[in-house]
Amino acid sequence: MGVGGELNLGQLVRERHGAAAALVGFSTHRGTVTAASDWDEPAQTQQIRPGLAGSYEALFHAVGRARFRLVLRGSDELAGALAPPRLQRAIGVIYRPETERQSHYFQTRLPRQFDAMIHLDATLALEPLERGTTDAGADAPETDPIGV
Repeated sequence: MGVGGELNLGQLVRERHGAAAALVGFSTHRGTVTAASDWDEPAQTQQIRPGLAGSYEALFHAVGRARFRLVLRGSDELAGALAPPRLQRAIGVIYRPETERQSHYFQTRLPRQFDAMIHLDATLALEPLERGTTDAGADAPETDPIGV
């Protein structure tokens, strides 16, 4: 994203806190996600397409483990092996499987972006605590972050 002139939260945290920050990325090869198809649309459970060939998601899937973590900071050998640019998928509050390559994949160098990576080969969509709740006003559940 940074190469394209866009900022992300991890980059801002790294700029402010340097090595004191630990940036952890998450990836998945397939499964489901709770996301909207567009801004201001309701969230829904959607199927995640399998990771594209040549992506970190496909590489991690080929490892053959259901889940694992990689600690990149301090591991020159691992960071070196993952240093060449590769596609990485980013899924947030919006997921558009019909335009997934254009909408959700970016060329990245994983060790430059994250200090650690957690890979879950298959995920299950999160379920809201209360269905139909869209306003985080005064009656928001106590699970909401305080002071954010």
